[in-house]
Amino acid sequence: MKNEKGNWKYFIIGAIVFVIFIFPLYWMVVTALKTQVEIFQIPTPLWPKDLTFEAFADQMSSSSDTFQGFKNSLIIGCGATIISTILSIPAAYGLARFKFKGRKLLILFFLMTQMLPSTLILTSLYIMFSRMGLLNSYLAPILADATLGIPFSIIILRTYFLSIPKELDEAAKIDGCNSITSFTKIMLPIAKPGVVVAAVFSFVYAWGDLIYGITFITDPTKRPITSSIYNYVQQYQTLWNATMAFGIIAIMPVVLIFIFMQKYIVSGLTNGAVKA
Repeated sequence: MKNEKGNWKYFIIGAIVFVIFIFPLYWMVVTALKTQVEIFQIPTPLWPKDLTFEAFADQMSSSSDTFQGFKNSLIIGCGATIISTILSIPAAYGLARFKFKGRKLLILFFLMTQMLPSTLILTSLYIMFSRMGLLNSYLAPILADATLGIPFSIIILRTYFLSIPKELDEAAKIDGCNSITSFTKIMLPIAKPGVVVAAVFSFVYAWGDLIYGITFITDPTKRPITSSIYNYVQQYQTLWNATMAFGIIAIMPVVLIFIFMQKYIVSGLTNGAVKA
């Protein structure tokens, strides 16, 4: 009986937490399905009386810049993901397998970078990209997003490499493999879930970035999809149904990634949490 009461208690707590976290998403969907008049009704209905998909239709119309924003965000997100993943894999492996002076200090430095806001390096990056002639190009936000994605990927992958037994390295050396062959043919395939997790989070960060996209790119046709949110903030009112419909469409790629990659994400996060 005590166990059953305890299970019900955890179930109720879990249900309350679920409702709290899912309600903003529900409210976003409901607002997108309402008319502007119904949105400002008092009290506001929890479900639209006049269900309309006009806001979604406007987003998918040929006159909308949603598809161009998708293309730009896809280029920036994939570019930042490739750079951060390729550079973080050997760095994380080196921090996990080799002992050298200053290793702990370097790990602490990577942890500290995750606590700093992205705007802290905005000015220095802008000056650097301006002198390099990279402003108003895809490469500027790609490098900026990769710069902040690399430390997080290194932290994730390092803990995953630490969870892999060192005996595998020794067995590979006995079989005649050098450090590079052992890494590419044995360690890297085993660490595939961790690599997927690092790549997914790097892509999600780059996809949701706004500050770098609007700072380094002034051409509206090259800006990411997140910058289009300003199109619905007008002088005298904000088109909330269009804004929410745009938000739902913008997060769909991220939602689909987590749905289809959840097996690797769960495996990568749980296995990588074995050691610190």
